[in-house]
Amino acid sequence: MPRYFLEISYIGTAYNGWQIQENAPKTIQAEINRVLSTILRQDIMITGSSRTDAGVHALQNFAHFDLETEPAPMLVHKLNFMLSKDIAIRRLFRVSPQINSRFAATGRSYAYHIHQRKDPFLNVTSCYYPYRPLDLEAMNDCCRIILEHRDFAAFSKRNTQVKTSLCTLSQATWEQDREERLVFRVSANRFLRGMVRGLVGTMLRVGRGKLTRADFQRILDSGTPHKTDFSAPANGLTLLEVRYNWPDILWQEEESA
Repeated sequence: MPRYFLEISYIGTAYNGWQIQENAPKTIQAEINRVLSTILRQDIMITGSSRTDAGVHALQNFAHFDLETEPAPMLVHKLNFMLSKDIAIRRLFRVSPQINSRFAATGRSYAYHIHQRKDPFLNVTSCYYPYRPLDLEAMNDCCRIILEHRDFAAFSKRNTQVKTSLCTLSQATWEQDREERLVFRVSANRFLRGMVRGLVGTMLRVGRGKLTRADFQRILDSGTPHKTDFSAPANGLTLLEVRYNWPDILWQEEESA
C-alpha cells in the first residue's frame, strides 16, 4: 500500500502532547487524524516520528500514513485550511512502503529557550527564568560530560516503555542567544521521555550553584531519575529537526502561499 509522509510544524501550548491518550483527547496526532479522515472520507491513523510531550512545540516533525487511493487534490492546502491555527502542514510526499517515520529517523535536534528579562511576547516558546547569575561555563562543562556519556536512564521519566536508555549525543551546548536570553541546543540519534527537560532543569541548578559539576556527574552515573530536576517548563522546548537518510521521494506536494 502506498505510504505518505507529512512534514508538520506546531505550537504545542494548547495540546496534551503528540500522542493520542484516552484521558487527554486534545493531541496533535488526534487533530490531524480527525481532519485527514474528514477530507479523505476514511479512517486515517498517522504515526509520528517524535512523541513530543504536552506543551512542547515542533518546528519540524514528521508522520506517515498509508492510503490505497490517490490523495485528494491540493491535500496540503485543504489540511491547512481545516486544521487549527496551531498546526501547519509543510509538505506531503510519498515514499517506499517500508519506511517508518519513527524508526527510520537517524537523528533529532531540540532547542530549549530561556529569557531572563520578563517579556510577555516570548512566553509562548521560551521559559522565563529570572534567577541570576547563571554560570554558563559550568553549564557547558556539563554539556561536555553528557557528550561523552551513553546511558541516560537518570534523565528519563519512569514508565517510558523503551528497551534501552542508550543515546548517542552529537551536539550539546549552551549559547548566549541575545542579551539575557539563552538557548540549549542538543542533538542525538534518539531521546528518552523527559530527557531534554531533565537535562535543562538539572544543568540550571548547576548554573545557579545549587549543584556542582561533580554532583551532575554522580546523577548521570546513578541511573536513577529521582535525583534529576524535571521542572523545566514545556513551553521552552522545541523539536527543531528530525533527520533521515532519504531515499528517492516518489511524489510530493508542498505548502502553498
